[in-house]
Amino acid sequence: MKASVEISYYPLEKNFIPPIQNFIDRLNTYKNLVVISNNMSTQVFGDYFEIMKAITIEIFKSFELPASVFVLKIINADLNK
Repeated sequence: MKASVEISYYPLEKNFIPPIQNFIDRLNTYKNLVVISNNMSTQVFGDYFEIMKAITIEIFKSFELPASVFVLKIINADLNK
């Protein structure tokens, strides 16, 4: 099943841009996923299970910061096409 996930990441620290960029860069290493970022969120497109595995791994890594908030919207269609 194809899916689309919109992710907003809010690291709760003064220097918030580096953790966000690092999260996006890590998502971009997954070759079977399409990752598109803008000023408000990052969209990930591809196979549902591949997306969920990737974001589970990468969100867990981001939780190494003392406090981080993620907001996700998951759609059961590939809206990138």
